[in-house]
Amino acid sequence: MRNLEAKFRLIDRAQAAAAAEAIGYERRGELIQRDTFFRTNHGKLKLREENGSAALIHYARERRGGLDVSDYAIAPVADPAALRAMLTAALGAIATVSKVRTLLARRNVRLHLDRVEGLGEFGEIEAVASPGENPDDYREEVAAILNALNGAIGEMLAVSYFEMMRG
Repeated sequence: MRNLEAKFRLIDRAQAAAAAEAIGYERRGELIQRDTFFRTNHGKLKLREENGSAALIHYARERRGGLDVSDYAIAPVADPAALRAMLTAALGAIATVSKVRTLLARRNVRLHLDRVEGLGEFGEIEAVASPGENPDDYREEVAAILNALNGAIGEMLAVSYFEMMRG
């Protein structure tokens, strides 16, 4: 799977949610997430535990014109505690990121308003490309929501939460 992503500091969570809803985004819920990242030779590997379910996610990002294009794969996990212990023993865990995520969506574009433990508030926009689509085709749509959120968001970010935590 592939997506186009933008990540930014969040200045005003309520204003960002209201602006997104004004242009057709719908609130889909609140997610309690814990991402455990593991050492890899290629890309990033994380175990995401979320509201009673879990998945192993491998992804690689490429920075293009100020936005990230990600290639990723997701596999559901039945026993996250056992898998976390096994991957920690085999690969080594490098970071754990805990967050509360408010999810808003419009079609295949998701807006995440995140409260990240130890870091603060951030937002992410993810335009998920269908098979055969080019994620770059969503640049205008991502730019439109960034424009709508103007005033509620701060600087754009080029690093992940766990990279911010590491230094």
